[in-house]
Amino acid sequence: MKKVNSLPDGNKNSIFNFGMWGWVTILYCLLMFFLYVGMCNDGSNITAPAIAGVLGVENGVIMNMNSIAGLVGVVFFIIVGQINQRIGPRMTSGICCIVAGVAYILAFNVHSVFMYCAAMCFVYGGIMSAGYVAGGTLVASWFPKKKGVVMGYTTMGHNFASAFYVQLVSILIGPTVLKTIGGAVVPIGIAAIVLGILGMILIRNTPQERDLNPDNVSDQVYESEYDTNESDDGGWTVGKLLATKELWLAAITTGAFQICSVGVMTQLVLRNVEIGFEQQTALNIMTVLALGGVAGSWLVGVIDEKIGTKKTMIGFGVWYCIALLLNFATGMSITPLVYASLFMIAMGIGGSANFTTSLPTSIFGRQGFDKVNSVIFPIQGAITALCFAVNGFVQLATGGQIRMAYLVFAGVALVNVVLVLLVDEHKYNRDWKAAHKS
Repeated sequence: MKKVNSLPDGNKNSIFNFGMWGWVTILYCLLMFFLYVGMCNDGSNITAPAIAGVLGVENGVIMNMNSIAGLVGVVFFIIVGQINQRIGPRMTSGICCIVAGVAYILAFNVHSVFMYCAAMCFVYGGIMSAGYVAGGTLVASWFPKKKGVVMGYTTMGHNFASAFYVQLVSILIGPTVLKTIGGAVVPIGIAAIVLGILGMILIRNTPQERDLNPDNVSDQVYESEYDTNESDDGGWTVGKLLATKELWLAAITTGAFQICSVGVMTQLVLRNVEIGFEQQTALNIMTVLALGGVAGSWLVGVIDEKIGTKKTMIGFGVWYCIALLLNFATGMSITPLVYASLFMIAMGIGGSANFTTSLPTSIFGRQGFDKVNSVIFPIQGAITALCFAVNGFVQLATGGQIRMAYLVFAGVALVNVVLVLLVDEHKYNRDWKAAHKS
């Protein structure tokens, strides 16, 4: 069947027309990101103190357990990356969502720090593998040239989680039947299980399985501007990838930006309370900022689409560094700099996550991306997990203060800009080379 798009350019420049099944795939990835950020990152603003109270330990101890779970999750990423190559991202993402949902319910219904940490290992490994290992493969396969703006859409899930997840858990703790943190997380765990089942039913590994072209372009555009060798797996092996400079640059730079973003958002409510806001006001600020961040995610994606991932990452790093320095400079009191920094943080909330798939896809293309992602994401994940160690160490060393961590994250952002300058953005991307052949 001919896939003919009615737009004059064959749909190659549209940032909205992805077709029904394209949008279903985008929504699926968005929901996985929502659950990931809620379960692993922003949700810890309320779940970490709650479970710390239940277990009778300091909040910093739970944050360190989350850091351990994130690092152990790297082992999951390696295993799931291999599974993803064999059974495809549709089944992989579905199974991982189910595992994460079950483990999340168990994590907050245990009676020891050790059991909490063990359960959270499966939460981190499951939902992050679903969203990034399998979800990243879906994005690279379905939207190889529009991955920037598509990641802008999917990472809106991060912002929606930042806006509503903490509030949702607070509401769920309220009813008598769900009055503990253990009861409050049950509906969320069930939602993850249901999403996994729906994913296995509705999602397809490639657009060709739905009789569509990548990026929903017409046959004419696909044949003239893409590498059409569908049987080509990229020729990558684990050894080759680990010996490739671009893989390490992509993993380190994207992981470092995740350190900054995740590290800030996991403790944003507590930081705002530290500055001087009331608890509920701090929660409301997080909601407002996250909703503003929806526009920020989309804007970062569009900029990525228009000027390229490398330039966008450089601008993002400078922006985020300034935002964190402004917040640090406010000290422990509410000043105009606080509001300026919070606005800048809001615009960058989802931006860092865009790059985790966008940059590797820019460099390596969609051919063999499941192999590339199976190697690169464990490295990204290990780097990202260090944010919890920074927050935990700072809180334990300073009697609970979070401010100094922002200075560390600002330094990471600035150094990362220098590393991004070394990236060869399209070095192995065959679709890009097909469109720019002389």
